[in-house]
Amino acid sequence: MITKDEIQELLHSTETYRVERTTSTGDMDKFQEAICAFANDLPNSRKNGYLILGAYDNGELSGLKVTDDLLKKIAAIRSNGNILPIPVMSVDRFQFPEGDLLVAEVSPSDLPPVRYRGRTFIRIGPRRDIATEAEERILAERRMSFMATFDTMPCLAAKLNDINTDLLRTKYLIPLLGNELVESDTRSIEEQMAAVGMYDTEHQCPTYAAVVLFGYKPRRFMPGLYVQYVCFKGEDVTSEVENEMQLEGNYCELLPRLESLLELSVIKKKPVFVSILREEMVSNYPYQAIRELLLNACMHRDMQSNTPLRFYEFACHLEILNAGGLYGNARPENFPSVNDYRNPLVASAMKTLGYVNMFNRGVGQVQTDLKENGNQPAEFNVNLITAFKVDVKVSKSYINENGGKTGGKVGGDVPSLSPALSQVLSQDEEKDASTDAKDAISSSKVATLDEKVASSEPKVATSEEKVASPKKKISSEEMAIYILEYCSTWRTMDEIAQFTNRNKNYIRNKVLPRLAEKLEKEYPDVPNHPRQRYRTIGRS
Repeated sequence: MITKDEIQELLHSTETYRVERTTSTGDMDKFQEAICAFANDLPNSRKNGYLILGAYDNGELSGLKVTDDLLKKIAAIRSNGNILPIPVMSVDRFQFPEGDLLVAEVSPSDLPPVRYRGRTFIRIGPRRDIATEAEERILAERRMSFMATFDTMPCLAAKLNDINTDLLRTKYLIPLLGNELVESDTRSIEEQMAAVGMYDTEHQCPTYAAVVLFGYKPRRFMPGLYVQYVCFKGEDVTSEVENEMQLEGNYCELLPRLESLLELSVIKKKPVFVSILREEMVSNYPYQAIRELLLNACMHRDMQSNTPLRFYEFACHLEILNAGGLYGNARPENFPSVNDYRNPLVASAMKTLGYVNMFNRGVGQVQTDLKENGNQPAEFNVNLITAFKVDVKVSKSYINENGGKTGGKVGGDVPSLSPALSQVLSQDEEKDASTDAKDAISSSKVATLDEKVASSEPKVATSEEKVASPKKKISSEEMAIYILEYCSTWRTMDEIAQFTNRNKNYIRNKVLPRLAEKLEKEYPDVPNHPRQRYRTIGRS
């Protein structure tokens, strides 16, 4: 119980959400509403609240005389059945020369929301009010954080045949436990899943974690479990939509698709002018940083919400918004130093699958990657209560204030070429010098020189092929069309990678397998032939 000295400090305390002073002794509704609000502890301060009878709002005592009957009446609030769950509270009398004080000390409940006659009361600064639906949901989620998390709970509507057990075994059990142990395990699949939290034996059904990670159709049980990607031409959602797609499925399917979306549509690279004979490739966003933010959003999202994970790409920034604000021990004042897991079982599985490390270093690494790429630090909005939002601005090295190319510095001017130098470069047979001269000429808008340089070297790609360059955002279907057109004659993998401005391993592992039925190999019997080339079937 609080001491007499602490009472005197509280009388003049500025922590108004913890203290309610009153001179009334008969307003029982007021007293019970205050006790209910203190028990709910919406700010999650984990500090006790105090209802003080016999004091004015300015802290001065009213001269109240606390009787035994008044003490019994206030103490009876605890168990009169009006406040449920029953609050943890104590009542005491303190005597001062100016008068008595009756103090009811209320501890934050571990089972919120606490209701008085069916209504949930909360403290909003110095006043109490009825909680909104969103605020009640926060309190309910906090209750779960003290108990079992949502992902460990049984999904009563799901059955074992709603889970891809083969996928669970190969992608999760074997990497987690080892092939030898899994092969020698003679238990039923239900028992094996229950051992890793993926099955509830009491209710004979999978847990929500199993549905999220390995379910055939997880949206049947969690309608908001998908990613909504929209690309806008402008800087707000009222601008014209350039591209849109909806990604869904269990996490073993969804997460690889997210990575492909980043590589094929979001992350773009282009050459920028450095000097007359040199240019360098810059990207609009660092791939690893955006990937980390998206994976964190998938891992920490509120699975119960019908709101999808929103991934919006605007002209000069990205926006990621997922349902569920900071959780558990993570609060605005300690983010990102302190972390907590809304879905610990899903987070552990994502680590086993190789997507996250759970070292609480993701945000710091994201900021480092953004800085190295020339982007501003990511902006985290942790005050939305029911959601978590991240904004990432495009790299200054990729686009200047006017939307044009930069010359090493944002807004730097690219020097124009003199006629003498133009004549020399137009006759230069070296490919690099010709390429650099083209960019310099394009930047200075010297059209005649551009034509001379273009005619001084063999034409590698058509105008349609140049459209396929990552300088312009395209969908994976469009890229496939451009590659098939480009391969109207025999092309090596290096040529395809250079044409698409993509990593060669990505071309080998992601693109070519999709086009296997449409591309023929020059050496079909030796797939890994060092001089292997590809051509669109039906072209000669």
